[in-house]
Amino acid sequence: MSEYAALLNKKATPEQLDAMVAQGLIEPPTPVQTKLELVRGGVKPEADFTFIDLFAGIGGLRRGFESIGGRCVFTSEWDKYSQKTYRANFPDDDHEINGDITKIEAADIPAHDVLLAGFPCQPFSIAGVSKKNSLNRPHGFEDKTQGTLFYDVARIIRHHRPAAFLLENVRNLLSHDKGRTFETIKDVLENDLGYTIDYRVIDGRSWVPQHRERIFIVGLREDSGFKFDKMTLPDKSAAPKLRSILHPENGDEAPDQRFVGSEVGDNIGKVNPRYTLTNHLWTYLQNYAAKHKAAGNGFGFGLVGPDDVARTLSARYYKDGSEILIKQGDGVPRRLTPRECARLMGFDEPQGSSFVIPVSDTQAYRQFGNSVVVPAVKAVAEHMKEHILKAVRRQTPKAAVG
Repeated sequence: MSEYAALLNKKATPEQLDAMVAQGLIEPPTPVQTKLELVRGGVKPEADFTFIDLFAGIGGLRRGFESIGGRCVFTSEWDKYSQKTYRANFPDDDHEINGDITKIEAADIPAHDVLLAGFPCQPFSIAGVSKKNSLNRPHGFEDKTQGTLFYDVARIIRHHRPAAFLLENVRNLLSHDKGRTFETIKDVLENDLGYTIDYRVIDGRSWVPQHRERIFIVGLREDSGFKFDKMTLPDKSAAPKLRSILHPENGDEAPDQRFVGSEVGDNIGKVNPRYTLTNHLWTYLQNYAAKHKAAGNGFGFGLVGPDDVARTLSARYYKDGSEILIKQGDGVPRRLTPRECARLMGFDEPQGSSFVIPVSDTQAYRQFGNSVVVPAVKAVAEHMKEHILKAVRRQTPKAAVG
């Protein structure tokens, strides 16, 4: 309790207290906040635009667009474990996390300025389209995309007509089904929905010590000259190495009882030994790699040290960790801890630990392996910002932004 409040409780009048403040005898009272933090049913924070987060995962795309002044008004994620992590890291949302997007009517989704979606890569059936073509009948995106999750993205865009969208996917989307998948997506976005789009494959290596290529597709309802080729990426040669995200294991890092041990003596600050591979698994991986190398297949584990750059972290990392194994001298290597994965993906700053990981290691590995490199999304969002704000200023806002 402040000195001001204590004296007030002792029956000093506000006038007497104000005089004491004016004379410098006591500190003024802490001002009452006029705006509350965002809580369910509370005052919403100011924002320059609103967005929705589809196939949200653990909120990687959202973090990028919050960083440029956006506010999330709707979230959809079907996996219950991802929902748990998302909720733990965005605890003050005024909306619930919705589940299966295929069960949600577009009209039940709030109006918004920007749509974000990291949708799964799925092939499109062309049988129905081919038949309509042969009969010279018109067909829309429903015929081209029915049965895929991209269909749900398209129907929501058609209903709400957001000023902009960002879609994210694996690089292989470009070559999936011999290129037909991506051509269908482009056709729907440009011709059926009438958006101007541009796309680019971006490697997260420019920001984090990991090679991770993803395609980003930007769409604008009105052409404002957005071009990805005008976006300058940081020099990869100056990007951080793994040392920046690994536990230092020198006692500088506070033990957390989960990833870093607290034993006294030589083990203080060391990575929990459960992340070290078993002798049996390490022998198996070495033999498996040798067999494939002899056959000319090139399969192998990724053994890296502090001054290296990792391969792509995948959702299967929980199985054996083979794509990124951390050297431990001449001994058996270890997996990354989930905390190191959070840093590797940019959810935490290097050596940071603020991202909440409320799920098991298995689920955490899956979630980070399915996610985006947050600094890469922030860079894309920053490149989109002026185009979003210009579009929002030209229209009545799709949703209240203050």
